[in-house]
Amino acid sequence: MKLLLGKVIYEKDAYSKAFPASTTKIMTAILTLEHCELTDVATVSHNAVFSVPAGYSHAYLVEGEELTINQLLHLLLIPSANDAAVVLAEHIAGSVDSFSTMMNTKALEIGCKNTHFVNPNGIHSPEHYSTAYDLALMGRYAMQNETFRKIVTTIKYTLPSTNKYPQSNRFFRLTNELIVPDESDRVDNYYYSYATGIKTGYTASAGECLVASAKKDDIEYIAVILGAERTENGLSARYIDCKNLFNYAFENYKLYTVNEKGALLKKLQVSNANIFSKTLDVLVEDEITLLLKKDSSPSSISPTIDISSKLVAPISKNTVIGTISYSVDGNTYSSNLLAGEDLQETKLLNSVLIIGATIIVFYFLYVLLKTNKKKKSRKKNKKERDNYLYW
Repeated sequence: MKLLLGKVIYEKDAYSKAFPASTTKIMTAILTLEHCELTDVATVSHNAVFSVPAGYSHAYLVEGEELTINQLLHLLLIPSANDAAVVLAEHIAGSVDSFSTMMNTKALEIGCKNTHFVNPNGIHSPEHYSTAYDLALMGRYAMQNETFRKIVTTIKYTLPSTNKYPQSNRFFRLTNELIVPDESDRVDNYYYSYATGIKTGYTASAGECLVASAKKDDIEYIAVILGAERTENGLSARYIDCKNLFNYAFENYKLYTVNEKGALLKKLQVSNANIFSKTLDVLVEDEITLLLKKDSSPSSISPTIDISSKLVAPISKNTVIGTISYSVDGNTYSSNLLAGEDLQETKLLNSVLIIGATIIVFYFLYVLLKTNKKKKSRKKNKKERDNYLYW
């Protein structure tokens, strides 16, 4: 299980290679959203229709049929259509093999360590594998895209008529039962009110798979279940396990903000700075929040503050001058530290000149005040003499 910010709450065999089945389509959707406009049009090839083995889900696409990328994404993520995945792969990269190379490159880019894709849909192959940890990274990455988030919570979808299919009778239902409301009290009611996504998967070799997300009180978690089986009562263990993991996280963990964005951390003296402004405000660039158990005390966690040892003027405002970090349960939360203002350098000669100029200014002010006082005294004496003569 992994928080969207990156903290691992619980893991078991998280780095063991496993067959991902249709959770593969998370990566297919990522590349589609990054390389296409939703209004682009793709054409269904012969290969897209006939390369999907019997028994795998499909959207009944017709060779030569033209569909928008938006329509294909809905088919990819709602009913998990394998033919739609091939259409997208060929449209983006020209072939399934070329698209698989793109998938593997993107996986490495987002931090995956033990993932290798050979197709865009998860149809079984011994060379097609991933891990729970890597799929959590893919899920976290995908959920940052609002279009993806919206589609994976769409419960029903109807494909409009097209150039090759004049009817609008292709209806599809979301495969993720955590999202689908069910008012019944059946034991196989898997609906979870906090669920926000993401993608199911199943093959005989992979078992039941699920990359799921749930959000409550501004905290969103991702849970990954691979190779699940049915319980003794015939229930789907992947949904039950996900709900239990989410409940555990929501009941036992809480976010604590330990540093606000732009907060004043401390003031530093810079020895060679201007004599009128030797103090530098040290600001925290980004908000730092810690995910801790609810009975934890954030004040007991001391940060590590690293300020540049070569901190000398001149220093420009917003210059990175160090870092602050907190280490909790093997996870590190950090932010850059910034200079709060401009700080100018003052050399010895400049200091002497400034001091000298200051003395001169005060001297002239003294002389001016003394001269004005004498003038007022003379005027007063003259006025008294004039009065005397008049009377």
